[in-house]
Amino acid sequence: MFADVDTGVDDAMALVYLLASPDADLVGIASTGGNVDVDQVCRNNLGLLELCRAGDIPVSRGAGEPLADTMRTAEDTHGPGGLGYAELPTHSRELTSYDSAEAWVRAAHGRPGELIGLVTGPLTNLALAVRAEPHLPSLLRRLVIMGGSFDYRGNTTPVAEWNISVDPEAAAEVFAAWGRAVESNAIEPHQLPIVCGLNLTENIALTPAILSRLAGAAESASVTMSVLDSRGTRSVADNPLIRALEDAMRFYFEFHFDQGEGFLAHLHDPLAAAVALDPGIIGTRAATVDVELTGTLTRAMTIADWSRHWGREPNAHIGVEVDPAAFFDLYIERVGPFARALGHS
Repeated sequence: MFADVDTGVDDAMALVYLLASPDADLVGIASTGGNVDVDQVCRNNLGLLELCRAGDIPVSRGAGEPLADTMRTAEDTHGPGGLGYAELPTHSRELTSYDSAEAWVRAAHGRPGELIGLVTGPLTNLALAVRAEPHLPSLLRRLVIMGGSFDYRGNTTPVAEWNISVDPEAAAEVFAAWGRAVESNAIEPHQLPIVCGLNLTENIALTPAILSRLAGAAESASVTMSVLDSRGTRSVADNPLIRALEDAMRFYFEFHFDQGEGFLAHLHDPLAAAVALDPGIIGTRAATVDVELTGTLTRAMTIADWSRHWGREPNAHIGVEVDPAAFFDLYIERVGPFARALGHS
């Protein structure tokens, strides 16, 4: 497994899920600017590995700017440091000497036909990797992308999702690369990207009650959050991982509440991480996906040609169905015991 992230709150929840999963051999983490700037993403990734007492998993610094646009970040959504109110431990971990595009290529060549790729941030690093190694689509066993929105609203513009809107040119290059691989018969159907868009991920609404179930599974003392709590109330959990996740999620809950969505949070990236390990947890439809780059009102919109108007073969499997309760059961089953094993502080 190779994860490319722009670590904000839900990316952190996704990384914790992977670290807690015995069937996820995480061989590298690529950092990209998105939710926060790329250097802060690097700090978050290294700090999370320390918090989870993970082994020496390589973390690389990736793109700090989109391919053709001006960088935008989302501290209003994820907090000044990207992880809400959470604080990460100090450590002596260091980044790799090579960048994230090279990290993609190294990981794919090291495990041809076996590596599962996951992208939960902008697609800049992956686009640069494909430029460097055009055969990358055929080297991966599977690719899962959290991005886009299909027959559904956007969360950045009326039609565009955040990860795609940060770098639409990169997203267009990635989908085009897999399209070329299809045309040349270089890949099998199972190697098409599985795309988890907002139409799928916004079904995964975490509530304080579900988060309390996670604390219970970790056997951690905790207090269920409430919308009536003072802003920024800190977690009292005695488990360090649960405490960090609760402090991160409170900021995320507050953001969603301010947006009129309720005191909850959409776990976009953890769902994509779970799909990377087991695609069977969602239903998908094959389609040709492209990204609008020039529309005055529709730039960064992801378009699925369900009816083959373009006459092109499908280049993606689009997630269209998920059971949220089953996902949360799976998350708690894995992360609860993992947190418990880390102990209390």
